[in-house]
Amino acid sequence: MSVTSNYLRCAGREIHFTDWGSGDAGTVIAWHGLARTASDMNELAQHLAAQGWRVICPDTPGRGLSQWSPDPRHEYCLAFYARVARELFDQLQIERAHWLGTSMGGAIGTVCASGYFEPSMKARIRSLVLNDNAPELAQAAIERIKSYAGNPPAFDSVLELEAFFRQVYKPYGWLSDAQWRRLTETSTRRLPDGRVTPHYDPAMVQQFIHHPDDYRIWHHYDALEIPVLCMRGADSDLVLRETVVQMRQRGPGQRGQLQVVEVPGCGHAPALNVPDQLNLVTQFLSGLSAAA
Repeated sequence: MSVTSNYLRCAGREIHFTDWGSGDAGTVIAWHGLARTASDMNELAQHLAAQGWRVICPDTPGRGLSQWSPDPRHEYCLAFYARVARELFDQLQIERAHWLGTSMGGAIGTVCASGYFEPSMKARIRSLVLNDNAPELAQAAIERIKSYAGNPPAFDSVLELEAFFRQVYKPYGWLSDAQWRRLTETSTRRLPDGRVTPHYDPAMVQQFIHHPDDYRIWHHYDALEIPVLCMRGADSDLVLRETVVQMRQRGPGQRGQLQVVEVPGCGHAPALNVPDQLNLVTQFLSGLSAAA
């Protein structure tokens, strides 16, 4: 199994992504959550690549190794991320792909697959896996995320930062000590004073200020004409059960193209790092391949 680290210029910004596997079975785009990085998808990418899939895992602008935006007001939003995705597809010559997104990554996939911002993307996304994401998110949970994401703390040591991550991301469910260490080391940057802090641009929370309705995307969801799997963390405070009920009654749900699975032992969002969660994804993709 091969994996490479790569950079391309998309929408005028340098974008980092990892590229896993041969692609004999097809291509999967795996896009991380709001304040996270592509490395969150390592276990999933390794699992799928072993089955012949090509898995592309981008760092969103302002996160990980991708360039920070010089214009955060206008570029940290779903419309711009959809443009980045379209140009990534174009440059990698990806004609069609399945899309899996955690939280924000699921919202980017939804707006891409609707074709609203980037019309050519509608026909290029074959299916959508929403990992604890929905067309409407609980406002109380958004406020909780903003409270820590917009003002990332700084610590004297990496071990202190790891302890912070273990607390903040406890809803991810079980992670091994080695996985917690990797999550920390791939999410750390050092400040000019020598302290360490999470590896993202704090200005990315301007999305919630300048684009307050960015995550109310029912009109995008209603336009989806592809199979959708919603993996809801059983204890999620972001994707409420009443929202899932609406999803069943609208768009892909109304057309019989929606599957919903509650993932036990997790809140927001399942870490996609244990066999039960990984198998949910492969069963969904395998079912689509069999139907085709």
